[in-house]
Parts: sequence; C-alpha cells; structure tokens
Amino acid sequence: MNGKSVLIVDDEKNICELIRLYTENEGFKTYSASDGEEAVNKFKEHMPDIVLLDIMLPKKDGRQVCREIRAISDVPIIMLTAKGETFDKVLGLELGADDYIVKPFEPKELIARIKAVLRRCGVKETKEAENELVFDGLVINQSSYEVYIDGQKIEMPHKEFELLYFLANNANKVFTRDQLLDEIWGYEFFGDSRTVDVHIKRIREKIDKENAPWQLKTVWGVGYKFEVN
Repeated sequence: MNGKSVLIVDDEKNICELIRLYTENEGFKTYSASDGEEAVNKFKEHMPDIVLLDIMLPKKDGRQVCREIRAISDVPIIMLTAKGETFDKVLGLELGADDYIVKPFEPKELIARIKAVLRRCGVKETKEAENELVFDGLVINQSSYEVYIDGQKIEMPHKEFELLYFLANNANKVFTRDQLLDEIWGYEFFGDSRTVDVHIKRIREKIDKENAPWQLKTVWGVGYKFEVN
C-alpha cells in the first residue's frame, strides 16, 4: 500500500492518532480533519486515495461530507459509526460509502477493511490497460477477471484469480502462506494455510505451459512466488 494516502475524519483526537499510527505503519500518507468543513477542504486540497469518515462531526456531519465528496469523486469511503447506530450504517451506504466499521474497532481489522476496499475499488478507478498483466503467452486482466493462455480463455474462480493476479503483480517476490491468506482472504478468514496450497495447485493445473519464462513456484519452507526469467 506504499504511496497511498488516507484522510482521517474524526473529532476524537485519540481515535485520529490511533488510526494515523496504524495507517502510517502500513505505508500510507495521512491527513486528518476534526470537523466536516475541514474534511471537505482537506479532501479538495489533497485528493486522498481513501477516506475514513466519522458520522457524528461538528459543523457538517459525516452524511453531508459524504454527499459533498461523492459529488466530485468516486474515492473509496469507509464510515466510522458508534455501536448500535444501525440507521446511520444503512444511510451511509446509501449515500455512497463503500463500507463501514463500528467503534470501538480493532486497528488490525480497520487496516484489513481499508485494504479490501482499495482492492475492490481499484478496478473501477483505473483504466483497463493498467489492470492487465502480460507475460509470454499469459494475459491476466483484473478489470474483466479473465486469464488467457496463448489466446485461450481459462476459467478461474475469483479466489484463484485474485491469488494469481496478486503473485504475478508482485513478480519474483516471495510471500508466506499467512501473508497470502491475509491479502486474498482477509483478516476475518479463519481457515488454515492449506487453503493456499490447494488454490496454488489448481492454478498450476490451469496455467501450466511448457518452457514458459514464468512459473508459479514453491519456495520450500517459506511460501510461493510468481517467478519471471
């Protein structure tokens, strides 16, 4: 997530600081605002990649801020709601928010939600060509969730596709099974690392190509990588 920026909007300074620490630790550049008017101004000034928006704010509440941001941008928005504010959650999503999280929350869960929302919204906000990975005889298109081997379409369920795309998009970098579980299945997944092994096996069976300069490779004792020569 390095290079991404986040606007944190909450009138509780301790919450802003907590979120800032965790998001900066993940490589985000952070901006913050403590009221609705400041939030809209900071958004227009910095155009962040994602907004974490509290509902109960001075001057302009989170609903109004969400409306004003949506009028000028499709940037991902995660609403922060107090426990039990069911009406606010539903209304926030209807106004165009992409997700919500209830306070108090675990910082690791918030980070997982941010990553998931950015992954989902990334397809909408980038050109198709920028979401297409092309290797010798292999095309992986994130916009259409399609894989082609020598021009022939390969049927692949979403999780298999996401795993292949993630590894190929980070070619020659090794990832442990736990890292892949977190990236593809998310923080709330309670399965074990064998899930990754099974998906890797199925992907290999589908994209195996003799003498290809790329390979979905096992790094024994560590995990997996998409190796490109």
